[in-house]
Amino acid sequence: MTIPDTTVQASTNDGSPSSTGTNGHHRAVEVQKRHRVVIRFAGDSGDGMQLTGDRFTSEAAAFGNDLATLPNFPAEIRAPAGTLPGVSSFQLHFADYDILTPGDRPDVLVAMNPAALKANIADLPLGAILIANSDEFNKRNLTKVGYQANPLEDDSLSAYTVHSVQMATLARGALAETGLSKKDAERAKNMFALGLLCWMYHRPTESTERFLREKFARRPDLAEANVLAFRAGWNFGETTESFAVTYEVDPAPLDTGTYRQITGNTALAYGIVAAGQQSGLPVFLGSYPITPASDILHELSKHKAFGVTTFQAEDEISGIGSAIGAAFGGALGVTTTSGPGISLKSEATGLAVALELPLLVIDVQRGGPSTGLPTRTEQSDLLQAMFGRNGESPLPVIAPRSPGDCFDAAIEATRLAVTYRTPVILLSDGSLANGSEPWKVPDVADLPTIDPGFATEANATDGSGEFWPYQRDDDTLARPWAVPGTAGLEHRIGGLEKADGKGSISYDPDNHDRMVRLRQAKIDNIPVPDLVVDDPDGDAELLVLGWGSTYGPIGAGARRVRAMGLSVAQAHLRHLNPLPANLGDVLRGYKTVLLPEMNLGQLALLLRGRYLVDVKSYTKVSGLPFQAEELQNLFLDALKGELL
Repeated sequence: MTIPDTTVQASTNDGSPSSTGTNGHHRAVEVQKRHRVVIRFAGDSGDGMQLTGDRFTSEAAAFGNDLATLPNFPAEIRAPAGTLPGVSSFQLHFADYDILTPGDRPDVLVAMNPAALKANIADLPLGAILIANSDEFNKRNLTKVGYQANPLEDDSLSAYTVHSVQMATLARGALAETGLSKKDAERAKNMFALGLLCWMYHRPTESTERFLREKFARRPDLAEANVLAFRAGWNFGETTESFAVTYEVDPAPLDTGTYRQITGNTALAYGIVAAGQQSGLPVFLGSYPITPASDILHELSKHKAFGVTTFQAEDEISGIGSAIGAAFGGALGVTTTSGPGISLKSEATGLAVALELPLLVIDVQRGGPSTGLPTRTEQSDLLQAMFGRNGESPLPVIAPRSPGDCFDAAIEATRLAVTYRTPVILLSDGSLANGSEPWKVPDVADLPTIDPGFATEANATDGSGEFWPYQRDDDTLARPWAVPGTAGLEHRIGGLEKADGKGSISYDPDNHDRMVRLRQAKIDNIPVPDLVVDDPDGDAELLVLGWGSTYGPIGAGARRVRAMGLSVAQAHLRHLNPLPANLGDVLRGYKTVLLPEMNLGQLALLLRGRYLVDVKSYTKVSGLPFQAEELQNLFLDALKGELL
């Protein structure tokens, strides 16, 4: 059920953080209760907006709010300061109930310069709060982005509640006695903004101060400077007359357990570590750094104590080649990349299909083609994952639905790879990789056990006592996995077609036909869970189907429509190859099937061809995720029969 954004008001002067600043000054303020708030921090790429947003997110998570985030990075490594291409932002949606998206539009926009304001003002709803760093609104910076006049001084922002704050000046004043240079002092203005927002939303200060001292442990002077700037922002909110209202968002009800804030890339890394532990296999990651997948390499490099070896390869082909070699040697071979890297890895992925070795290929999708939009999200690699190799080279494809779900998806992908001796492609994307949410840390006892089932003895069926590397298991059709050096199990594998069973090189047409069909049957026969449909009333005529990161926006849009008293069913695919056995029946059971995708309709194309169902496709390739309001309106149009 959607909880409305009702507001209750109260006032306090009881010594709580809302009425007492860190300097002990008391001031009566009005406190408004909110169920949910969306805040966007925006500034130049050097203004520390990602750090600021991440710290506020950590405070919201520690407080017990449910949350979702959307970092937005500039593509240029260092765009000219104060320009639109250099704007970096971080959006946080936190609430006292379970939420599914990082929010459509910000209730609060913190703009550190004119470029940040111009790049984000169109998203600000009427009546929203704008907090602007007025120090940067000088003629030079205004001219850079095309402002003829200062919008903080004319009537162009009259539709919003505007707070013009000299953040750099105030931060510099707070640090006047530290001996820092003017430039270094002004760099702390993002911590001033963080302190002000923490005051506005009753966030505690101790953990942020502790974080800053730990982060800058090698530079105690910078640590204390950032702490002082953070406190100055808090005290400014407490003492200025400009802010007469603060806001409270209560903790969300959560299942009992231990929680932490987690991004999709971190969850993938943890899932790979857990898969290694649950299978008893050493983990080898061969990877070439590429946005937005690089953080997986960075995180896994920290976990050598869990049998993880990371290799930063010189290119994408070396990355997957080393991972295939590790798999041949009896390790869990993993390679990570994004769309351009998947293209480069395609030949080696086909080799892994022919070798029939376990391999985990993680594709954190981004906008393409070519270099495309390296810091933006998309779902445009599905057809490449399914068919982007020469010859008939099938493999399983799965996709997580949320940052936390990336952990479980990594374990599931590993289970399929090891059990069925096949490469598996896991399709994440930029919004999952960089977005975060509260994640309930699982009990290790609840994680599935993955049995590598290494070959230990000869298996020839002709009484020769030989080892046949392509002799298949009757149930899984998987070939044996023999670790090199195992006595009596010497064997040869490679990219040339092999004779069924024996594994000798074969050019026989009938044998090739049989091997191609066996490899396909192995994938087709993988049992995957039936598709579960969320249809609360049981009478919906509209089914909205999704995959990957569209889960949150689709769910949020469906909630809004249901709150209007209308029926809509939702279903979400994790396994994209093979598909659930009941999918055809589910699709045929609804009058209208709607499939939103962040591509030009790739899954819709596959479903239409396979099930002969008129799946309605709704597509978006702007590099940004769907919005709940956008999908709500789409669903309403579908219910009215107004889809094109």
